[in-house]
Amino acid sequence: MVGIGEAMVLLEPGAGRTLETATAYSVHVAGAELNACAAVAALGGRPALVTRLGDDPFAARVHETARRLGVSLDADTDSARPTGIFFKEPVSSDARRVHYYRAGSAASRLGPEALERALAHHPRAVLVSGLTAALGEQPAELFRALAGHPEFSTRTWLVIDANLRPALGRWEESLAAIRDALPVTRLLIVGADEGEALFGTSDPGEIAHAAMSTGCREVVIKDGKRGCHWIDPEGHPRHLGSVATTVVDTVGAGDAFTGGYLWARLDGADPEAAALIGSRLAALVISAVGDTTGLPGPEKAAEIMRTAEHTTGLIERIRPLTFGERAR
Repeated sequence: MVGIGEAMVLLEPGAGRTLETATAYSVHVAGAELNACAAVAALGGRPALVTRLGDDPFAARVHETARRLGVSLDADTDSARPTGIFFKEPVSSDARRVHYYRAGSAASRLGPEALERALAHHPRAVLVSGLTAALGEQPAELFRALAGHPEFSTRTWLVIDANLRPALGRWEESLAAIRDALPVTRLLIVGADEGEALFGTSDPGEIAHAAMSTGCREVVIKDGKRGCHWIDPEGHPRHLGSVATTVVDTVGAGDAFTGGYLWARLDGADPEAAALIGSRLAALVISAVGDTTGLPGPEKAAEIMRTAEHTTGLIERIRPLTFGERAR
């Protein structure tokens, strides 16, 4: 799979400190699509991220982190604009506040050419998010290109993770971009709270019906502490409670769920098993500081897959499904 989006440097004050009082920061690299790609890589997939970075030291850090996470980076260099940065500060034992400094970043110039770069990798799925749509006019044009591209009516899955962020601005433009792409979307991953903004309802069944009535083929609904809702073959939402036991840092959990669910579906799992796999990854991520720090190593990843298989009995692992078969 290939993600299209922004990878940024993340700075976070040490334990017990705020941005006002911090004298030192831990430094990470993150971004919604990069985090999801990292989850895919942790489970054995082959992800790539198409992005734009500045001609600066932070770009080198992004390249090194992507390599370590197992994500192939397809990054244009923009000498006129910087790599994005954001800060995360604790507001309680299990919650963080995020401050973005990404206006005018290199990735704010991601446009339709990024889609052609993504498709040149011959992916089985392309992942984008509402975060990317909010970065500027050219990313909005990227979404318009998605909506009209014939590739998504044939072989390749278009996957949208709503990831709505009012703090970034361009709110109505982001909503419109996602809605315009829904008719060619193979999989929509959306929060129950985001359903209210996109479809006027936070009810999982109504969200699924509204999305699928546009032509979107599959929906999974993230519901925070309550877990998630997957959709059965009859179109009814089924609830899976959160499997988290330790909550340290919730930022990045939704991205881990997205990567786990998508990879499992591409690998042949049904929605129930995929929801469990995504939930297990999300639980690991929120148990550690950093958006990808808690992702599993190979042995833990194999255990997650075995658990999902034994719990649901529904994973089909003879061969990957193709778009023309069970994907329909």
